[in-house]
Amino acid sequence: MSIQRLVVACAAAFAALMSASYAGPCSQGIDRMQAQFDAKLEANAAVGPSARESTAATMNRQPTPDSIAAAEAKLGEISPESVRAVEAGMARARDADRAGDQSTCEQALADVQRILGQ
Repeated sequence: MSIQRLVVACAAAFAALMSASYAGPCSQGIDRMQAQFDAKLEANAAVGPSARESTAATMNRQPTPDSIAAAEAKLGEISPESVRAVEAGMARARDADRAGDQSTCEQALADVQRILGQ
């Protein structure tokens, strides 16, 4: 298994564990969207160019979803604007979910879906 795939798999598992601890009215949709974003990152990592391993990676530090997305953006696989837009949309969805606002959460997820569909 390549390092990139391992990193993406670890990030996806971490994100799933974090969201499983809280279940709001929109949490399943958030989980599905996060999995879709992670799968897109993994697919891009599998076929795209590779980069040198960072210093942090050689020090046994675990990657975060943000660091993986940033690395993909640096390689040009996903635009930095798209990464920021997805992160912002997911944050809006999580905030709405915590507040129990299902319609705002669903709208934020629809926005993220449009970004990922591009």
